[in-house]
Amino acid sequence: MPQFLYRIQPTRTEMLSDGPTPQEAEIVSQHFAYLQRLTENGIVILAGRTLNVDETAFGIIIFNASDEAAAHQIMESDPAVQQGVMRASLFPYRIALLAEENSRTQ
Repeated sequence: MPQFLYRIQPTRTEMLSDGPTPQEAEIVSQHFAYLQRLTENGIVILAGRTLNVDETAFGIIIFNASDEAAAHQIMESDPAVQQGVMRASLFPYRIALLAEENSRTQ
């Protein structure tokens, strides 16, 4: 199955440095639950974020989708993207190497 990557970045950088508003916190919680469900269903392969808190901060989600249209739907259905807390960009992607020890949750 084809793989894709979407990169997300907060639309309000201060959310990372000063903390989220209550509304942002709720949406980020929905975002995490969404990615957890996709992971449990074998769609998401990897999700994570950089630990810096400036404008260069970003997260990535590597996932399986049947085609680019389905990949766009997955990305656009992310509550953080849908509700404007994060902006997202989609890329076709292929994992070339994956160490067995890194395939488990850290």
